[in-house]
Amino acid sequence: MVRTDSVNQAPSSQVLLSHIRSLLPSLAPAERRVAEAAVADPAGVATRTISQLAEACDTSETTVVRFCRAIGIRGYPELRIALASAAGRADTAGPAVAVGGDIGPEDSIDDVLAKVGYADAHAVQDTVRQLDTQRLGAVINAMVAARRVELYGVGASAFVALDLQQKLHRIGRVVYAWPDPHTALTSAALLEPGDVAIGFSHTGETTDTIVSLTEARQRGATTVAVTNYPRSSIAEAAEHVITTAARETTFRSGATASRLAQLTVIDCVFVGIAQRTAGTRDHLEATLEAVRVRRVRPERRRK
Repeated sequence: MVRTDSVNQAPSSQVLLSHIRSLLPSLAPAERRVAEAAVADPAGVATRTISQLAEACDTSETTVVRFCRAIGIRGYPELRIALASAAGRADTAGPAVAVGGDIGPEDSIDDVLAKVGYADAHAVQDTVRQLDTQRLGAVINAMVAARRVELYGVGASAFVALDLQQKLHRIGRVVYAWPDPHTALTSAALLEPGDVAIGFSHTGETTDTIVSLTEARQRGATTVAVTNYPRSSIAEAAEHVITTAARETTFRSGATASRLAQLTVIDCVFVGIAQRTAGTRDHLEATLEAVRVRRVRPERRRK
């Protein structure tokens, strides 16, 4: 199977911190300590020698070099430059960056509002910045040509799958979302080459979604994973991996930020398909008109 993701390519400094966060679960414990230090204080790490960083993270210089290679950077000098650039952009973003941390039990409601708003807005912005347009285009092409599209996701990800189903049904596309694991698996068993199956999982470790996507792959369907972690288990079941860039923290596990990031991806997918679907405008107008009369105060028909 040919995978289209490339987690070992050097990330731009613009998406470096999001890239490092996305790889955290796949790193060895010592490398993870280096990663956490870089994400927590990119400007500070950029000023340290490799020996100083290794000592601060209770590890070796060799581990720091391995970490650099694991995230697609050739060596420590390049990492320092990239971190300094990333920190510089954060500084120009203004004081709001300070609210990007976790929510604590003692935070005021003002702090909560600021931190949630920051996380949600940046989930969308960071996701857009790191999206691979070629990879996204390949997924859109496969969906446009597909006989049918099946969508898998449970819990919060199920809402995202259902949203994409509703959007695509409005323009006449044959697509089904299966939030129940058993019906998802039976649908996957009936797929054929030329069909498309998409699995949504923020962590990439949701067993029910992985099983359905794996079954779809075995049946010859084109498989797509939408996840925050490109080295997760669901990525192994997918031909195409589209990554989001949201952070779930102590009080925001299963949070809106991760769904907003996924919804941003499916909005891009929907628009790409709508652009290439004959009669899109007519379909949208017809479906809007069909539900208009169900409003308490129906709008007047447009002339």
